[in-house]
Amino acid sequence: MQHILLTGATGYIGRRLLKRLLSTTDVRLRLLVRHSETLKHDIKEGVEIVTGSTFEPEALRKAMEGIDVAYYLIHSLGQDDYAQKDRRSAIAFRDAAIAAGVKKIIYLGGLGVKNELTSEHLRSRIETGELLSARSDAIDVIWFRAGVIIGSGSASFEIIRNLIEKLPIMITPRWVRTMAQPIGVEDVLHYLDEARLTCIRGTHVVDIGAEAMCYQSMMLACAQAMGLHRLIVPVPFLSIGLSSYWLNFFTPVPFSVAKSLIEGLRSEVIIQNDHAHTLFPDIHPMSFAQAVTNALEEVEQRQILSRWSDRGGDVWATDHAYSIANAVYMDRREAAIAPQEAQAVFERICAIGGENGWFGYDWLWEIRGFLDKIMGGVGLNRGRRLPCSLRVGDSLDFWKVVDVQPQRRVLLFAQMKVPGKAYLEFRIEQNRLIQSAYFLPKGVWGRIYWSLLIPIHALVFADMLKSIIREARHAAPR
Repeated sequence: MQHILLTGATGYIGRRLLKRLLSTTDVRLRLLVRHSETLKHDIKEGVEIVTGSTFEPEALRKAMEGIDVAYYLIHSLGQDDYAQKDRRSAIAFRDAAIAAGVKKIIYLGGLGVKNELTSEHLRSRIETGELLSARSDAIDVIWFRAGVIIGSGSASFEIIRNLIEKLPIMITPRWVRTMAQPIGVEDVLHYLDEARLTCIRGTHVVDIGAEAMCYQSMMLACAQAMGLHRLIVPVPFLSIGLSSYWLNFFTPVPFSVAKSLIEGLRSEVIIQNDHAHTLFPDIHPMSFAQAVTNALEEVEQRQILSRWSDRGGDVWATDHAYSIANAVYMDRREAAIAPQEAQAVFERICAIGGENGWFGYDWLWEIRGFLDKIMGGVGLNRGRRLPCSLRVGDSLDFWKVVDVQPQRRVLLFAQMKVPGKAYLEFRIEQNRLIQSAYFLPKGVWGRIYWSLLIPIHALVFADMLKSIIREARHAAPR
């Protein structure tokens, strides 16, 4: 029986690796997570959870006790000073693993030649690998390096798919001709899983990927898989900033993430060694076309297990109970519902947003999303993972789901650009639906912002409450 520690279990790769490990009978699994509520629907009896982070020595010590193999799937992209945080985290993790007698660390980073990279994000991923493997005398490390990961919900695939769907003709920067080696997410998981079973000693850097191709070829191949014809025209005058705004408007990623990705796309991310073949000869990565086909099938079949936006980010640093209790402004509306309607009402609440819309005045929501995009926010086009169910940690347009209590409560935290903290809560209590918008303003601009929105709230929130109940009554059993 192997004792495994998995970090990053709420992220894109981590959530999928968690599912894979849960299906294995020879594993005793422990998770180190900041917020265990994000995993309620993914774990089962027998999985141990340690609440904390790599910046908390006691939590890290507890997480490492009795562990054979530790997965490091953590990064701080999107946070302030993320490179320094990544360095501190990697050193703390490595030293705690050595102190606890852990046999092996498995890490997933990014491809690239460090002194040729123009992206701070990619350099940070390489530096993290170097720090984790700096004590090869004391612990074995398998450091996988991947480039563009293709799978339903991955940032790379979401960007490519959205551009292809929305733009018949694309004027692109020259970086679309930069070479890379994409890899399907299932192959990444296969490598990560196999690595725990190997008897490889020391430190090994393992570059993984399928065929080498430029980003323009990837987009055209994706268009072909989608049955679309697209024209791509590279031009020399699109800067990183302009390209980032382009992605910000036409794809789900916000400006900050788009800028980091664009900086990375200017550098080639090509395999530098043959260790994947020599150390894992039984794994044969699928082609780019097959990875795209698999991803599209998961999207069409509503089988998206994780998305790039699943990570909580700074939303989890917020004390929701405190913010709601001290909200300066509140818009609360209530309506009676019959006992037999409660389940249908809750189901309609869980279907809000994304392609389903916001139960009326969708054009106002779209204007707010457009304004958010202009300001560099996430906008509406993140959509939602699945059309009719929510879990804690899901992105929902420009909201984040921070609490789901079946048949009782859904709480959303606003991730759009606002001068304060905003929440939208739905509760079912004593045969009543209670819908509440809370706002904790930041300074005078926060108060002005709320005052300007009062007339719009009067339209949108009143209609939303009525529409939820009306649609639920159509679906409720008679």
